[in-house]
Amino acid sequence: MHKFVPALVAAAFFTSAASAQQRPVLTAEDYARAERAMSYNTQALIDHSAGQPNWLPNDRFWYRVMTARGSEFILVDPGRKTRTAAFDQGKLAAALSAASGNSYEGGRLPFRSISFSPDAKAISFAAAGKSWKYDVVSGKINPETPPATAPAAAPGSATEEVSPDGKLAAFIKDYNLWVRNTDTNQTTQLTTDGAKDYGYATDNAGWTHSDKPVLRWSPDSRKIATFRQDQRNVGDMYLVTTNVGHPKLDAWKYPLPGDKDIPMIERVVVEVASPKVVRFQMAPDPHRGSLSDDISSSGTFDDVDWSPDGRELAFVSTSRDHKQAKLRVADATTGAVRDVFEENVATQYESGQGAINWRYLPNTKEVIWYSERDNWGHLYLYNAATGKVKNQITKGNFVVTQLLKVDEKKRQLYFLADGREAGNPYFTHLYRIGLDGKNLTLLTPEAGNHQVTMSPSGRYFIDTYSQPDKPGVTVLRATDGKLLSTLEKTDISRLTATGWKAPTPITVKAADGQTDLYGLMFTPTNLDPSKKYPIVNYIYPGPQGGGVGSWSFVSARNDNQALAELGFVVVVIEGSCNPLRSKSYHDACYGNMAENTLSDQVGGMKQLARQYAYIDLDRAGIWGHSGGGYATAAAMFRYPDFFKVGISESGNHENRNYEDDWAERYVGLLKTNPDGTTNYDNQANTTFAKNLQGKLLLAHGLMDDNVPPSNTLLLIEALTKANKSYDLVVFPNARHGYGAYSPYMTRRRWDYFVQHLAGAQPPHDYEMKPKPDPRNAVM
Repeated sequence: MHKFVPALVAAAFFTSAASAQQRPVLTAEDYARAERAMSYNTQALIDHSAGQPNWLPNDRFWYRVMTARGSEFILVDPGRKTRTAAFDQGKLAAALSAASGNSYEGGRLPFRSISFSPDAKAISFAAAGKSWKYDVVSGKINPETPPATAPAAAPGSATEEVSPDGKLAAFIKDYNLWVRNTDTNQTTQLTTDGAKDYGYATDNAGWTHSDKPVLRWSPDSRKIATFRQDQRNVGDMYLVTTNVGHPKLDAWKYPLPGDKDIPMIERVVVEVASPKVVRFQMAPDPHRGSLSDDISSSGTFDDVDWSPDGRELAFVSTSRDHKQAKLRVADATTGAVRDVFEENVATQYESGQGAINWRYLPNTKEVIWYSERDNWGHLYLYNAATGKVKNQITKGNFVVTQLLKVDEKKRQLYFLADGREAGNPYFTHLYRIGLDGKNLTLLTPEAGNHQVTMSPSGRYFIDTYSQPDKPGVTVLRATDGKLLSTLEKTDISRLTATGWKAPTPITVKAADGQTDLYGLMFTPTNLDPSKKYPIVNYIYPGPQGGGVGSWSFVSARNDNQALAELGFVVVVIEGSCNPLRSKSYHDACYGNMAENTLSDQVGGMKQLARQYAYIDLDRAGIWGHSGGGYATAAAMFRYPDFFKVGISESGNHENRNYEDDWAERYVGLLKTNPDGTTNYDNQANTTFAKNLQGKLLLAHGLMDDNVPPSNTLLLIEALTKANKSYDLVVFPNARHGYGAYSPYMTRRRWDYFVQHLAGAQPPHDYEMKPKPDPRNAVM
């Protein structure tokens, strides 16, 4: 016995050692090379990409552009057909050096924000701990001293909503609505009966809970459209911090599917000059919006549209299940409400893709309305007096995504749409059409995805177009589409010099064998076609968005290319159930979110493997975050023979434990059957956890106020009861996106795929080192 045991131990040791020697080893240098493909390393090598335009009077605008030397500021005057440097950066640097005692180089100026005077002859910025004003003409620079009556933070509130004339700022204090005079700082209380969980303009239902007031000022700055939100009987959500000493309880109203009580809004108009609350003569509405699961997802009070004179307010009431949208018009003085028309759908109504696309036209007593009634997202013209359709404005097998401008005098409108032009159906173009549905005109003819910004006057628009594998061009056009000038051409020569390569656009068939699906494939820059590479599917199944995200050019998409550099093929396939295609395409997963486009993903990956021999389908992995985390776990449970490794981050694994508006919109209202089962049972990943065969890593932030951590904890419990092995990463004080811990999660994700999918040894505790673009640190 004593002689036999050491022999066994020795044999086991040498067997293990031999196995370890055969296992490929990735070094820190390999990870560092992969990390060079992350956006914080690639973006700094992109030159001459135009920044956001900032409009000045008379359609002039300025923008910032990055170059290899630093930042440049460009001033454009379309009327004079000029494009010039906004100011001499060398002179400004010299003036600032002399005034501050610090040394600055031209092009490397130390300010992060800048504003121009209306005549563009002066700029204001902060640097060296002071505010400065620089005269572009004379070259003089002086510190700016804030006036004694400078705007101060509103009492009891972190955010304000400024009136159109800039003279007043609305804020919430003690559950009531107040305004502050921006010149004198004098405050006025507008409402008096607000109370806890029954306050005015509150933005705190579901995963949104902030101090920002939700309201819409009238064009004349005399009235405010808002609501009083009743959450008194709504259930609470609780999260607890992890720290030394007593933990802090984070509690707020978070309704769940099937709850008897959800937040209700009592619509009001508040007159500002002599404070008065005009209550609408109607029952309270559910806290619902036609665009998404937040009533202020567009950045302001959604689904309301003031008449130019402020006498009327058009608005949409959305039912709890999102199957009914009712357009109404209220008298802002009396609160009387008139129902104009309603739309009922079998699944869920939405008013557009990324923007609310209905408009009230009181001068002609008309309404522009968005509908998918013919299976495509289109615009319709209604008679606002009778509630009857006058005509369909747009039609065809394409999707209107955003209504940009309505020219009531010319009876024309400008809109963005996807899928009308040949090629990739996700590429966006700008069009003009008459309200009568005639004279449809394409205004951006170049192939690619167009991002458009219209001038305030509507006489011009700035158009940046690109493709995922082709860098962008920014041009200035007249509203008739005429090209006036080319402003910038993105230069990626410094990037490509590093060996960077663009992703490969791919097209595969959906599970139905007929529908084309589009996506991107990322392969190692040193790809050897004679070798076999494991394949990783990055998934975000929506249904409110997709995995690709923007179809414009970017230097990096998540860590897809970086992961590929470690020896993987990474694919993103925009499957059915996601938006920007037909209504039936989008609704493919309605009421059955567990489908998650997974049949499309599996079928698409098999097609790619037949096309590219270097893809090894026997080593297929999948990962995703949030909805993608849900889809990843579902993939591991429902396709256990196909997916070998999955990484599920912050997944909403149990939609009965996720915010009511999202779940009830896409799954439907919770219904209990006579046998006690519900229509949500089949949606829960816990139900199928027993099917796990491969390696699964779960991750969640324990202060996640979007997808509460109970979603992952319930899945952990189910896996444990089923005696299934799993791995876990938790971030005790992190929210939904992990914040400062994101680099750590990225490294752990790489390690997991390297070890369990590629069968290699990752470097020990490699440290990711994100860094800002140096051109942002100093301008």
